Amino acid sequence: MSEGAKGKGPGGPGGRPGGPGGPRPMGFGPGPGMMGMPGAKAQNFKVSFKRLAGYLKPFRLKLIAVFAAAIVSTIFTILSPKILGKAIDKLFAPVMAQLQGKPSVSIDFEGIATIIGLLIGLYVVSALFGFLQQYLMAGVSQKVVYRLRNEVSDKMERLPLKFYDSRSNGDIMSRVVNDVENISNTLQQSLTQLITSVVTLVGVIVMMLTISVWLTLVLILTLPLSFLVIKAISKRSQLYFKSQQAQLGELNGHVEEMYTGHTIVKAFGREKKSIEKFGEINDRLYQSNWRAQFISGIIMPLMNLIGNIGYVCICVIGGILVTRGSISVGDIQAFIQYARQFTMPITQTANIANIIQSTIASAERVFELLDEEEESKDVVASGVSSKPRGDVVFRDVQFGYKADAPLIEHMNIDVRSGQTVAIVGPTGAGKTTLVNLLMRFYEVNGGAITVDGRDIRQMERGRLRSMFGMVLQDTWLFNGTIRDNIAYGRDGATEKEIIEASEAAHADHFIRTLPDGYDTVLNEEGSNISQGQKQLLTIARAILADPSILILDEATSSVDTRTEIQIQHAMNHLMAGRTSFVIAHRLSTIREADMILVMNKGSVIEQGTHEELLEQNGFYADLYNSQFAGGARVNAG
Repeated sequence: MSEGAKGKGPGGPGGRPGGPGGPRPMGFGPGPGMMGMPGAKAQNFKVSFKRLAGYLKPFRLKLIAVFAAAIVSTIFTILSPKILGKAIDKLFAPVMAQLQGKPSVSIDFEGIATIIGLLIGLYVVSALFGFLQQYLMAGVSQKVVYRLRNEVSDKMERLPLKFYDSRSNGDIMSRVVNDVENISNTLQQSLTQLITSVVTLVGVIVMMLTISVWLTLVLILTLPLSFLVIKAISKRSQLYFKSQQAQLGELNGHVEEMYTGHTIVKAFGREKKSIEKFGEINDRLYQSNWRAQFISGIIMPLMNLIGNIGYVCICVIGGILVTRGSISVGDIQAFIQYARQFTMPITQTANIANIIQSTIASAERVFELLDEEEESKDVVASGVSSKPRGDVVFRDVQFGYKADAPLIEHMNIDVRSGQTVAIVGPTGAGKTTLVNLLMRFYEVNGGAITVDGRDIRQMERGRLRSMFGMVLQDTWLFNGTIRDNIAYGRDGATEKEIIEASEAAHADHFIRTLPDGYDTVLNEEGSNISQGQKQLLTIARAILADPSILILDEATSSVDTRTEIQIQHAMNHLMAGRTSFVIAHRLSTIREADMILVMNKGSVIEQGTHEELLEQNGFYADLYNSQFAGGARVNAG
């Protein structure tokens, strides 16, 4: 195919709200299969969490190694305060002896040095295992996200045209890029922190119990209050994190629309309205963002408050126990350190809980995309003739974008190989819909379409579409050189073939006048060349593709009269011997067509040659005369 699948979507008979050149709806439309509404709360946190966790199952052994490395690293870190307490006892022993009137005792500097050396060794080993933990987890997280991105990419290829017609580009991009990246960051950073926090919490409790059961119980009494705070805040912040991601998608959609249509915005003086709409969406995003960040941010101060209360209780009770001789100064110092370490993993867990809320909201949006209804599966072991003739038959075809609103009913068309078929009619008549059905961008609801006597539903979509070359009114060029854009029409095209196609399309001359010729780099919108020049390149692409069947959607509408005549000669040469479907708006361009189909409200109401239809003095004659009466040329749709 020479042109991308530039769909023209539903929204009324032959309408195209989501098609190229038309406005895309913001947010989501109603109906089954639609993705979640902006600002809606995650429908099922547990299901989405479990599904995301399923992506980690193939890496069980590595996760076990990560968990083991975290345990070893954390244990060595946890042992440090206890050992440091022994050094303090050795340092404090002579002082206590003097206070108690005992003979002077010298400080055991050698023993203290040994303890310090042991501590340094523990810290080094702990750091090494921490490095191993991060290294393994980085591999796991990136492989999971790599798989997820591939699934999303593959899914996008299998989604029908109606999916893209009914969603904004910005929201789709937000799900594919922002939400997947959010999941990636959580798996890489937050998951390792969660493992370390849990191991630290358990290890600290064990070490505190070895020092003093009573002091441990005092500290643990603060846990229920901590969990209540975490649960209350996390539940409330989940709503705002979901809204934050949805509003970000809407903002991306608006920016994308305004950027691609900036010329139209300026031409109609809609800059102020565009800015106002941006401000409205940005304000909603701001409200969602600051609420989500504020609510999640108050966890840290509240957890610090609860931790400090426990810390004060430990200091008071510990001081009393030291004066009674029930516990050593070194142990109370170690316990105070453990008390600090005890609150830290709880605080980290609370913060991670908020991050997980945001991540699950992102995961749910990605899973909604992955669960979208796909195109029906292709028939296995099907194909097309190596040299298709191009006979096309519509037999009792019925179709509607909605089941209760039929657009095409009982359409019957018989097109023979090599014929040029023009399709005319007013806006919304179903002209583009007919082409979309022919290429299986949409499936018929009834009847059948055959190519060379074979039902197209019995052909693989890729093989079927390889028979067609398309030149659309809405040109599509990608970021790359002019040479690459033309060569897009056929794999392995040689330089000679590319130039010959350009010459046939009357594009070679203007290409060579550019500073870099065929090496000129086009931007994504192709705005560094004129609209007419873009059309010439797409025609050259179609010529290079050498298809069996052509689909031309007013291919010469964007060029001047002289260039139009040149292109028309090139197109006549290209169409020779090929079946061609020409969607015509200017009826002067299709007078030589072998067959003209006049469509209105989804039905073929007239059929015949130009002369035959004029003689009937019907709908076509009215359209034709309206364009040329008095020399006026009125667009027929």
